[in-house]
Amino acid sequence: MRLGLVTYNLARDWDLETIIENCAETGFEGVELRTSHAHRVEADLSPAQRREVRRRFADSPVELAGLGTAFEYDALDPAEVRRNIEGTKEYVKLAHDIGAPGVKVRPNKVHDEEGVPREQTLAQIGLALRECGAFASEYGVEIRLEVHGRVTCHPPYIKQIIDQAAHPNVFVCWNSNMEDIDAGSIDANFALLQDRVRLVHITELYSQYPWRRLFELLRAIDYRGFTLAEIPASPEPLRLMRYYRALWLALSAPER
Repeated sequence: MRLGLVTYNLARDWDLETIIENCAETGFEGVELRTSHAHRVEADLSPAQRREVRRRFADSPVELAGLGTAFEYDALDPAEVRRNIEGTKEYVKLAHDIGAPGVKVRPNKVHDEEGVPREQTLAQIGLALRECGAFASEYGVEIRLEVHGRVTCHPPYIKQIIDQAAHPNVFVCWNSNMEDIDAGSIDANFALLQDRVRLVHITELYSQYPWRRLFELLRAIDYRGFTLAEIPASPEPLRLMRYYRALWLALSAPER
């Protein structure tokens, strides 16, 4: 496993040069660039700008772990769903051009209050993901579904969505939510998704989330990807990042 950073929220106001410099200085090996933030790695970049982003990462010790978008596919309006699918495709092209291996998307809500059966919404999300996954496979880019949303953050619902998508290029971004815990353990919920985990978001390591157990489960599936810190901004970001890495090393190390 490797430690990296999600640029939401700690690095939301940093430009790309600052992100790379700060990660390199503090031992963070990778970064997921959140779209719509100050670093402006967006789908409207020109071909030359895309080559420059790719070059900056290639010339640095920091790896581009992926792009983090907020595209979602639950809308009641089919035109809105289509806009999100087409938006995803544009960021897949961007990811391919700048050397990002994946694009993170998310479920966000269901429409129980509008009378839409929950299973119908989950199926709709899954079908949209199938299209996005098939498109992204042509570019060598993964689609990564974040375990996210007020209802949809529950792993059994994510499993339904993934099963509905039924595409080998649709994966999961484990999000380390407290809702993962069932009867005092994350084991059962992790087992539902472990075969599809391609990225992991981690939050405050002082929280009650069972971090050591999560890292044990990740080692058990031979996970070698990034665990990406998604933490709030700080007036002393480098100091925070150094402390965070020290605690991550302690928690993620196998117990003797």
